[in-house]
Amino acid sequence: MSRGLVRAVGRTLPWRTVGGGAFVGLLVVGVPRLLVGEMDGWLGLNLLRAAALVFALGLAFLLDDPARQLTTPVPTRRWTRTGLRIALVAPVAAVWWTAALLLVPAQARPPLGPVTLEAGTTAALALAAAAAAVRFTDEPEPGPSVAAGLLTLALLAPALIPSRWDLFVPPEDPSWTAAHVRWAVVLTAAVLAGVACAPEPVRGLRARVVS
Repeated sequence: MSRGLVRAVGRTLPWRTVGGGAFVGLLVVGVPRLLVGEMDGWLGLNLLRAAALVFALGLAFLLDDPARQLTTPVPTRRWTRTGLRIALVAPVAAVWWTAALLLVPAQARPPLGPVTLEAGTTAALALAAAAAAVRFTDEPEPGPSVAAGLLTLALLAPALIPSRWDLFVPPEDPSWTAAHVRWAVVLTAAVLAGVACAPEPVRGLRARVVS
């Protein structure tokens, strides 16, 4: 992979949007710490969940490309360009998540592995939805629609998911481990869906639907 390709892809990334999501996500965790005297584990967990969602909303814009119609016919395949976009943002996401965790006081910090699994799954869902929008629509910048859909899903999920499949449980809940097995299943499904949607957009989809 050439340095020229890395630089070219890096210039097209929506750094401001991703950075805005990261900044607001840190505020979600940091501001309550300043305002609340004592933070308990349930509050710390939900603040980290909210921060992960905000950051994922920024990631929903990662595959936006205003010049999509021009970049489609280039020799480098779309899955390569998509993978490179994710690879360039991954270190930023890792540093951001570390900072978010450190903003939560140690006594209120949930188990790191499970909550990181939740955050990774949320990010993977955003990226998979963005990849699906790029593959199956002609919209060069599907980010706003993807972000709106992800936010709606996050708000409705606690009410729509049956209790026996609940994902949003506290650490002291007996189903904490089982819930994170379900989180792992969702993560796997999101990754597989994202990979499946990574190739070039489907041609003539609209015409086939109309016919």
